Amino acid sequence: MKIYVGSMAVEVTEEDLKGAFQAFGEVTSVTVIKDKVSGQSKGFGFIEMADDAGKAAIAGMNGKDLKGKVIVVNEARPKKG
Repeated sequence: MKIYVGSMAVEVTEEDLKGAFQAFGEVTSVTVIKDKVSGQSKGFGFIEMADDAGKAAIAGMNGKDLKGKVIVVNEARPKKG
């Protein structure tokens, strides 16, 4: 399943996300969305993991502090368009 992680501190890296979420199961991919010009994080990203692990991760990580900011974690919605 694909998981949306938002309201992140701009300092959060893909390695930070993987480390925080791998306690719930194998993380198959991690992407932090960055500004194309500055390369700075836009404060959100996506994680992919198995459905059961993903549901546990959403329940366990939503509202938790990561690098000084409380993150929002939920199932990613498909892109509109």
